[in-house]
Amino acid sequence: MKKKVKAKRKAKNLPRIVCLGGGNAMPRAILTVLKKHPVKISVICAMLDSGGSAGRLRKDYKIISPGDIRRAFIALANTSPVVENLFNYRFQTGKLKGHNFANLLITALELATKNDYDKVYNEMCKMLNISHEVLPVTLDNSHLYAVLENGRIVSGETNIDIPKHNGKLRIKKVFLRPKAKAYPKALKAIKKADLIIIGPGDLYSSLAQILLVDGIPQIIKKSKAKKVYVCNLMTKHGETNNFSVLDFVSEIEGLLGKEVDYVIYNTKKPFSKRLTLNKKLHPEQVALVKTDKYLSRNKKFIGRNLLTSSGEIIHDPNKLTKVILSLA
Repeated sequence: MKKKVKAKRKAKNLPRIVCLGGGNAMPRAILTVLKKHPVKISVICAMLDSGGSAGRLRKDYKIISPGDIRRAFIALANTSPVVENLFNYRFQTGKLKGHNFANLLITALELATKNDYDKVYNEMCKMLNISHEVLPVTLDNSHLYAVLENGRIVSGETNIDIPKHNGKLRIKKVFLRPKAKAYPKALKAIKKADLIIIGPGDLYSSLAQILLVDGIPQIIKKSKAKKVYVCNLMTKHGETNNFSVLDFVSEIEGLLGKEVDYVIYNTKKPFSKRLTLNKKLHPEQVALVKTDKYLSRNKKFIGRNLLTSSGEIIHDPNKLTKVILSLA
């Protein structure tokens, strides 16, 4: 009994870190390593995916999208490689072609529990041996829209993520329709946070859809936690062509209605051969995010070599986690 009490007290004293994001970037770059440290993590996930397996399931069964939240569950899992591979398995043939196993499982749990996300969360945590929180930003059935510089409105997350329009046109504004309210437990997690991490991730198709949810920017503005933005490594066709670190920060702070306390960005320039390889793997990634001499003169901006040593251009989770923990 005494051991349980001590364990609860210890857990209460751990730094509370809230991570906001979607897609692969944030789970891979932060959660996979941060979970190994003595911290309490609450992940707040984008929920408005409208493409691929998750988008199909959302449309067919009128549920919240399981795609981004599935990635967070898997990144925080403490289980065998076999189970992890099972949850990442994607069907290659038949009527289930393109569907991810974990997406199907989460969908089935939502339907079986009559959309009771608390029950879905509890069951997923049991199956994957997770000791942290994985929370949807909203349970509302909303959609993301973007207004381009020529006035055209693009409908749906997937059409912003993978543009069918002229991808060289800049995005002037993004909004949700209908408006979405924040999941109460997500607001509670932010309120208790010691550190709030935004990103990395696609600026509009992932991060903006979180910060546009009613209640999220308001509670972040009120929070006394340190607010940190992790800037992307590469610009993206259709979303952030020619963006600099300052461009990314300006958009994030505009959505928040408040300045962040710190910006973590990469200073390492990889060899041209590596950039060529990355272009083959990720043709949507256009170029390295531009930096400016001004950044190194401002303590708000923390520039580091954040790249892995080889392969595609991605954040090294050990390097990035080290910087994050120095701020906790």
